[in-house]
Amino acid sequence: MSQNFTKFAFTKSVKEAQTQYGSRKSYARLEESGDRYNLTETEIPFIESRDSFYMATVGENGWPYVQFRGGPKGFLKILDNTTLGMADFRGNRQYISVGNINASKKVSLFLIDYPSKRRLKIWAEAEVLETNDYPELLVKLSLPNYEEVIERLIVFKVQAYDWNCPQHITPRFTEEEIKQLIVT
Repeated sequence: MSQNFTKFAFTKSVKEAQTQYGSRKSYARLEESGDRYNLTETEIPFIESRDSFYMATVGENGWPYVQFRGGPKGFLKILDNTTLGMADFRGNRQYISVGNINASKKVSLFLIDYPSKRRLKIWAEAEVLETNDYPELLVKLSLPNYEEVIERLIVFKVQAYDWNCPQHITPRFTEEEIKQLIVT
């Protein structure tokens, strides 16, 4: 199943709000633009260069949960033009995202490049995989020189994506980026 992001995002109540506030006509045109779920030369290097992202899931109780995910640049890996994957490292052991993925498989990823004021939203169906069952995938998703404990693997099948406008993104810089900007 591959859908344009508008089919996920523009529900009946969203369309009603767009009508009420005057943006429905322009977004109706966007709905006719076709599906976007194959990652391109624009999305792939952007994803590969991220050292963090936010992942939203929803529990059986209907409440959303957003979790920050971080690691070395490129820890979220491109497996093919519609599939992403990552090694899931030991954390606080609450397993909220893991449980929510197991229940619904639906996730939303939010990737931000603060210095460039760019952000990418991805809707995906996710699957939690045990490392012992997928040794070849474990090798692909492992990170050399990163000595954290991999507890499981998470694979994301991209269903849709959209680039967000840069308005209101405050530029922020990592320590590494600041060091590159400082002339000694």
